[in-house]
Amino acid sequence: MKNIILAAAVLMGTAAAPLFAQTAGNTPAIATPGTENPTAPVPGENSFTEDQARERMEKAGYTGIKGLKLDDQGIWRATATKNGRSVPIALDFQGNVVAL
Repeated sequence: MKNIILAAAVLMGTAAAPLFAQTAGNTPAIATPGTENPTAPVPGENSFTEDQARERMEKAGYTGIKGLKLDDQGIWRATATKNGRSVPIALDFQGNVVAL
């Protein structure tokens, strides 16, 4: 009986291992407020419209957004002002808004 319980435990443990391996270290498709991907901006197919990109940048505290363009890597790029400074910024497909 002990052997059957031990075998069942081993099988259950090895069956769950691939699930953990697939999720460990992955970044969500869309960034959640208060989280940042340290490798942002991440290239990828971007589904944000220009208006959505502008809105997300504004919610991140940027104003005076100029020259907003989607580049060939799927990253929205612009110049904006934050804390009195003009800086280049980017929005990736995950929703990360970063100053460059």
